[in-house]
Amino acid sequence: MQHYSIKFGVNMQNYNCVLLVNNIKLSPNVSHKEAFLVVEKRLKTMGINTKDLSYSVYRRSVDARKKNDVKLVYSISVAGIEKKLTQSNLKAIDGVYSDITDKLDISIGNEEMHAPPVVVGTGPCGLFAALLLAENGYDPIVLERGGSIKERLEAVNSFTTSRILDSNTNIQFGAGGAGTFSDGKLVTRTNDPLIAYVLSTFVDFGAPEEIKYIAKPHVGTDILASIVDKILQRITKLGGRVYYNTKFIDTETVGSKSYALTTEGKFEYSSLILAIGHSSRDTYQTLINSGYAIEAKPFSVGMRIEHLAKDIDKSMLGDFAGNENVGHAEYNLSTNTKERGVYTFCMCPGGEVVAATSENFGVVVNGMSKHARKGTNSNSAVVCSVFKEDYGATPEKAIEFQRKIERAAFKAGGADYSAPIITVGDFLSDRCSTDPSTIQPTYMNGTAVKLQHPSTYLPEFVCSSIKNALHDFDKKIAGFSAPCAVLTGAETRTSAPIRILRNNDTRLALGKDNVYPAGEGAGYAGGITSAAVDGIKTALAIMKRFKPFG
Repeated sequence: MQHYSIKFGVNMQNYNCVLLVNNIKLSPNVSHKEAFLVVEKRLKTMGINTKDLSYSVYRRSVDARKKNDVKLVYSISVAGIEKKLTQSNLKAIDGVYSDITDKLDISIGNEEMHAPPVVVGTGPCGLFAALLLAENGYDPIVLERGGSIKERLEAVNSFTTSRILDSNTNIQFGAGGAGTFSDGKLVTRTNDPLIAYVLSTFVDFGAPEEIKYIAKPHVGTDILASIVDKILQRITKLGGRVYYNTKFIDTETVGSKSYALTTEGKFEYSSLILAIGHSSRDTYQTLINSGYAIEAKPFSVGMRIEHLAKDIDKSMLGDFAGNENVGHAEYNLSTNTKERGVYTFCMCPGGEVVAATSENFGVVVNGMSKHARKGTNSNSAVVCSVFKEDYGATPEKAIEFQRKIERAAFKAGGADYSAPIITVGDFLSDRCSTDPSTIQPTYMNGTAVKLQHPSTYLPEFVCSSIKNALHDFDKKIAGFSAPCAVLTGAETRTSAPIRILRNNDTRLALGKDNVYPAGEGAGYAGGITSAAVDGIKTALAIMKRFKPFG
């Protein structure tokens, strides 16, 4: 696995350095090898001998700003250069020097571990933290409230057919966390060098090599499930122990010993990583009751919008719609009203809207797609900002705000886990009488939906803000607010509603000497990749403090 440390504008003697040559724009109809030829010509003009150089794609993105002149934009890495690179010739080729190392910067501490580290949760944060600890001899214990990948698949299928919810094994809980049943997006807004390590690890466990260089990498739920299973097996093989269907309840201190209390007994720990995920409301309440420093935070709520994938592709890519090298069109839209923002989130080309509740008597939706993205519809969340002042600014009221919407959506859908839907035309016209036609809803295969206006479950400020945003989004993507598009609610789990406060340097929970809140559930990440990075940093902090256990 490789870790990339990017240095911009370096002026130094480089031996066998890797040079990134950026901003090479080519037609989607030509091979990436054409980009190699462009780079070679640029280097030759600088007097660099290109005989023994090797080229590879470092990054590839799609520039679709002109839909009838779509370009693939490459950054090409060049290995084997033996030449002093100055600021001027770096600028001449629009390049970045990249120093590549083969491993993470790991420091091992001196404090003795009297018990193994315990990791609560197997979402990307807990998964990557446990893997790194296991790889370095710390023999972690991993506690997962839900079932294995196989058990999760069975539970999700059972819920779709029987409408009987398993509140511990579902789309939110179980091996891999909520990300397992998603689009498997690995895009993040952060520019952390650990991202390359995360992507390389995914590839090592079965993800396609392309995720290392495409600008908007995704894995897909079908491949991601297999990857999660392999990582958990690897942790076990290295000496870790994974306990499924083992729900964390609380902690207990007896003398100098600390224990994680669970539904399957108690586990002694030297350090405890709380990677609990953004839907562990019962665990949030436990931590609040136990006196942890927790604050409410802003989040967003709304609905999922569905269009025909071919229509979005045509609108955004024009003549290049359907081009295999370009792939499906993806969008990320935002607008601001006078008071708050509305944006699209977790766009799933060729995907489906899934039933993502983890509590009885609630309806929650999310987006999911397989790696091939061959579904008829594309969908994304359209959500509105919710500020702390909207719900009372306490952690308990933040949770209750989400829960109230979910229960109202459950009731609006007929109280049988059907989801309330409405066409965009009806929503914008303040009526609710038109059945979906051109675009069929995909929630529970389209068999569990009911016409209902969103005002029956969403606050008025959310509905009005989304209405205004749809008009604006239609100016950016023609047909976005087409009357036949379908809205399904309620989307409430965009991020954690709370943050468990921690020390920025030690990563310890405030007032605790061996508890490490981490990941999306603790309020420090937003998606698979950023949660994985936070888990890695937390594991590194533990290793910097402690000697390996065992």
